[in-house]
Amino acid sequence: MTWPAPVILTGRHVTLTPLTQAHAADLSDAAADLGQLWYTSIPAPADMAKEIDRRNSLPDMTAFCVQTPDGTPVGMTTYMNCDPENMRVEIGSTWLGKSVQRSFVNTNAKLLLLSHAFETLDCIAVEFRTHRLNQQSRRAIERLGAQLDGILRAHMVSPNGTLRDTAVYSITSADWPVTKAHLKAKLP
Repeated sequence: MTWPAPVILTGRHVTLTPLTQAHAADLSDAAADLGQLWYTSIPAPADMAKEIDRRNSLPDMTAFCVQTPDGTPVGMTTYMNCDPENMRVEIGSTWLGKSVQRSFVNTNAKLLLLSHAFETLDCIAVEFRTHRLNQQSRRAIERLGAQLDGILRAHMVSPNGTLRDTAVYSITSADWPVTKAHLKAKLP
């Protein structure tokens, strides 16, 4: 059984639905204007169907399509590295189309994912990881209220063959009440 089980999470600015091939064409359109950055991995539009299959085939990953309130797919996010024994998940492999970047979509999506993790799944911690040099991602994670746990040096090999230093952040269950109030205050 997959933990966490697929679920629909609905907020004012976003809906997260289980990722399916029905989202592939719209997600390809959303990814088309993003380009590729060497320190992060955004699926190429032509590879979207393959990426959806990959995310849905991994036993420790629960993948979501990020949709605007009208149902338009604009990105992906996942619970990954799910560890039910230790009641931990990582929120990651998130990307959003340019049309919703710097909007309330990411904040609302993270509020939904964190609320579900802490209040339904009873997680003791939620983790975020990104390339040490991905300043846009690091700033977004820090704006959520996550704390830097440390840098895993030479942690993994990137698609371009370079070694990735991974910045690891977390929010714990003890942090959650303050973090939740902070995120709610950021949303209109």
